[in-house]
Amino acid sequence: MSSLLQIGRSIVNKSLAPIGIEIRRKGHDWSDTANFIPFEQTIAAARAEKLSVGDYVDAQMNGVPGSSQRTIDQMQSMGVFVDPLKRIVEIGPGTGRYLEKTIKLCCLENYELYETSGPWADYLVSEYPVNLQPTDGYSMASTADQSADLVHAHKVFSTVPFLVTCCYWHEMVRVIRSGGWAVFDIMTENCLRDDAMGIWAKSGIRNGSFPSVVPRSVVIEFFTRHQFTLGGSAILPMPPGTTELFAFRKQRH
Repeated sequence: MSSLLQIGRSIVNKSLAPIGIEIRRKGHDWSDTANFIPFEQTIAAARAEKLSVGDYVDAQMNGVPGSSQRTIDQMQSMGVFVDPLKRIVEIGPGTGRYLEKTIKLCCLENYELYETSGPWADYLVSEYPVNLQPTDGYSMASTADQSADLVHAHKVFSTVPFLVTCCYWHEMVRVIRSGGWAVFDIMTENCLRDDAMGIWAKSGIRNGSFPSVVPRSVVIEFFTRHQFTLGGSAILPMPPGTTELFAFRKQRH
């Protein structure tokens, strides 16, 4: 079928060439964060490369091989996995590239997902021992108060509008138990040093929410005010720039 489509497109393009028009297959618009990573195309490409979906996204789509593992390594160095993590919530797991690595380090009893992309949500449920929760894109209404050992979100708050981030941070405060962890990344002023703004300006991205910038002081002040202690932070790649990973631990009562 694909070869017939290519032949048909070639014939049509020859007829349109004199007036300067060409038909091309529409690709994924990476500047539009409402346009999810394409499901079928990504699965097929990962299989063709004989890579896991996560490793394919890191290496081929983002051009930063091993970046997901680097995030997990940073979480380990900050002490996130020192105590057994049994109940985990992930916001926006998408392709599952952080999920697959997190599960390996936990004594899992329950792993809840809040994912707004239907195809990816269905895929993750079929591939991993996780529970998909209904989502409105702003809350974790199905998760009980003070029930989670870890709530994490990767490449989420650096892409969504501020009000989404604001709502989810309050939800993190609500659902994380005493001694539990909040882990996420967001673009701060530490990610905008040197010629970073010039690089973003030349990126060709023209989207209203990506990248979303929040002052580092706002991040720390919010979680400190809600009885969390900063366990550590690290700068990680988010092409064409960087994002800052934070790990906050809720104080024990």
